Amino acid sequence: MSVLSLPLAEEIQKVFSIKLLEVKEFRGQWTLVMDLSIIQQVARYLKEEKGFGLLLDISGVDHWGEEPRFEVVYHFYNLQKATLLRIKGRVSEANPIVPTLSFIYPTANWHEREAYDMFGIIFEGHPDLRRILMWEGYPYYPLRKDFPVEGKETDQSPVAFAKPAPLDGGPFVSRPAKLSMEREPRAREDEELLEELEELKEQQENTTLSKKE
Repeated sequence: MSVLSLPLAEEIQKVFSIKLLEVKEFRGQWTLVMDLSIIQQVARYLKEEKGFGLLLDISGVDHWGEEPRFEVVYHFYNLQKATLLRIKGRVSEANPIVPTLSFIYPTANWHEREAYDMFGIIFEGHPDLRRILMWEGYPYYPLRKDFPVEGKETDQSPVAFAKPAPLDGGPFVSRPAKLSMEREPRAREDEELLEELEELKEQQENTTLSKKE
């Protein structure tokens, strides 16, 4: 699709003397794919000149097996015109660095920390780029596609530790109990789950026999 099909894309191309890699439209929403080395300049232009005063989200995408591997996706919103604009671009696994937007949009602070925490994407210039969900020193990035669903074992005593949580038998399994806190769904080892299922089956059979008597 031609860049000329979106006036704002044409403006960005002229102002920053860049060539957009791709312009997409889907159900009235526009996506610009570009080199993220100029994301700060484009973001400031969108906010100060085009009315996109809200940065809704920054997220990461792992295209494992491809290079550049990681994609960073931004959602800008113009409140007056009720218009959403998506910008995205890729960075390599060897050098996953993107300029920060935290000094342009305050909301970028936490969004960038989450993308760093989950994918290992580094936002250069961020004032406090540390983990926001996992603890400091955790050696993995949980939303990368090569990270197993059940997690990995780590031991960083006395700070924290983690053990794999197998998901066989369903994502999470509730245990029968009187208290709701004990019924909370948890992923557990197969042997423990099988024992509880056998106990539950036996209880049901006993209840059925009692009713017949």
